[in-house]
Amino acid sequence: MASKRREPRFSSDPETEREDGLRVSTEDRVGGQKKGVSKRGAYEEDEDEPVRPKKGGKRKKRRSFFGFLFYWTSVAAVWGFILVAGVVAWQATLLPPIDKLAVPKRPPNIAILSEDGRLIANRGDTGGAEVRLADLPPYLPKAFIAIEDRRFYSHWGIDPIGIARAVFRNASGRGNMQGGSTLTQQLAKNLFLTQERTLSRKVQEAILAIWLEQKYSKDEILELYLNRVYFGSGAYGVEAATRRYFGHGAAQASLQESAMLAGLMKAPTKLAPTRNPTAAAERAAQVISAMSQEGHITDGMAKMALANPAGVSRDNAGSINYAADYVMDVLEEIVGVIDTDLIVSTTISPEKQAAAEKALTDELEKSGKRFNVTQGALVSLDPNGQIKALVGGRNYQESQFNRAVVAKRQPGSSFKPFVYLSALEKGLTPDTLRDDAPINVRGWQPENSTNEYQGAVTLTRALALSLNTVAVRLGLEVGAKTVADTAHRLGIVSDLQVNASIALGTSEVTPLEIVSAYAPFANGGIRVQPHIIMRVKKADGTLVYQRKGASFGRAIEPHYVAMMNGMMQETLIIGTAKHAELPGWQAAGKTGTSQDYRDGWFIGYTSQLVTGVWLGNDDNSPTKRVSGGNLPVNVWSRYMKVALKDVPPSPLPGFNTKNDPGALIPPGDLAGGRPDPIGALIAPRDNARERSLFERLFGG
Repeated sequence: MASKRREPRFSSDPETEREDGLRVSTEDRVGGQKKGVSKRGAYEEDEDEPVRPKKGGKRKKRRSFFGFLFYWTSVAAVWGFILVAGVVAWQATLLPPIDKLAVPKRPPNIAILSEDGRLIANRGDTGGAEVRLADLPPYLPKAFIAIEDRRFYSHWGIDPIGIARAVFRNASGRGNMQGGSTLTQQLAKNLFLTQERTLSRKVQEAILAIWLEQKYSKDEILELYLNRVYFGSGAYGVEAATRRYFGHGAAQASLQESAMLAGLMKAPTKLAPTRNPTAAAERAAQVISAMSQEGHITDGMAKMALANPAGVSRDNAGSINYAADYVMDVLEEIVGVIDTDLIVSTTISPEKQAAAEKALTDELEKSGKRFNVTQGALVSLDPNGQIKALVGGRNYQESQFNRAVVAKRQPGSSFKPFVYLSALEKGLTPDTLRDDAPINVRGWQPENSTNEYQGAVTLTRALALSLNTVAVRLGLEVGAKTVADTAHRLGIVSDLQVNASIALGTSEVTPLEIVSAYAPFANGGIRVQPHIIMRVKKADGTLVYQRKGASFGRAIEPHYVAMMNGMMQETLIIGTAKHAELPGWQAAGKTGTSQDYRDGWFIGYTSQLVTGVWLGNDDNSPTKRVSGGNLPVNVWSRYMKVALKDVPPSPLPGFNTKNDPGALIPPGDLAGGRPDPIGALIAPRDNARERSLFERLFGG
């Protein structure tokens, strides 16, 4: 049966549309064929063949929604990867070449040791020595891992899981805001980058973290981290932080202390336990809980640690820091540029230092307000010049100004021994008489502190009672330049004004230098160089410096030493320092008070220790009658009792020890005398009858 053909209908338009939707052009009829384009594709139609779609005109299937989403997600991922790779490559060009990249050298630390080898302070940019991971208690590094990077041992520098967890918690508002940085990233930031919070810095941080992971083992990275990160209060590294906050080394850190240190990483300055102890304790509790959850400690350990939070040491701002500061002042002169860790052994006695600090602060607490005196300093040397205690002020935390070695003040009458020694060296004797009477020096009329005069007195009595008129007369007699030369010869290094008033101590000196200048009286006449450093070593034990027992040589002849000691011991017996107490010891010294009671001094000594005390105000304002004979003598006595309590008493140089401990050596015996270890001359004498001071010195 023949098929029925449908005749197309044509319009006058060259291109007509068929009923089946095909458009046919009359101009496309060629050889009995009709060509056209349908809405569904091109076609060719033969009059004898059914209509077939033209090749290439197959109908396409529509994509599903998920297919569409997958397609464009893939495209975005590809372009995102390209973009990230480009950013990483660009940021990498801003960093040094990998083959030249190296971990920066840690700033050197200076460990300062006492005379018996105990650590008394750390100095340097870090504030503490570098420690090894193996030397730390195991829970200390685990505390940092638990709270900062629990997947530390499994990631490769960047922790995508940790980042995702932090993003989720921050977005959901669950708990505190968290960061996704690993310990390695934090270390990279501390070693190489600034603290700015920018995308560029984060990219560089990630690049460097990956580099660190490739170059170092996990334990090496953790050790670097613990020695480099900032813990607040100027402490860099776990050793510095443990000493700063708890008063001991990191190797002795408790679980509670370790947790508090790890907690500081979130905000070192804000959470520093010295600044915010409550917040620091709360953060430490979070660390302990995290350690328990991660299995680093048992539940029992966690409960005990939470019940006994760490306490902060309050002993880190003590006066020992004045001594440590002085060490740093002189260290560079000894060793030059400091570019490695050093261990400095000093002459400081921790027991004497503590006794000196207590004596000074107790007296100021007791009498400071009543006498309107706010500050003080104490310097204590052995007769060889070794500094045993150095207190530069009332409170180091409040003021780091070291009055013991920097502040220059008028010494007042404590300068007079240099005047009297000059007079003895010019031929006078302790029994020489001079008038205590008003005197006028070109309009200047010095007076005694009591405004009383005693007439003719011996030089011994004049010095013991600190009579100003006699001192001025002696100064004029020997000459101001001679007095200045004598003071410089014994150890005063400051410039002195060469005029009549030099006899009353109007030229300013530091406590350290005047105490040093008294040392020759205690050691038999040898000028010493005050020193605090005995030896310096590198961390590996290499010796850098060793002090040798050098001195400036003899500054006073032995018989003048004997005379001066005999005269100055009277200051503690009948004179201005008669309230000084040092049972069992022969001691000597001199008080000093400057004009308007601005400065109060007492420098006293035994054969074993020379100690000077100064009290006054930083603004040079007058005190309420602080004199050398009251508060400074009290401080000196309190300190010396403790400092010498375990030392067998011995006489001052120039005194006989066998028959009469208080008797001076006769001049005839000086030549054949036997020197003691520090230069004192000891010789027996005839004690059949009591002789005058002049006879004791010169025979007869």
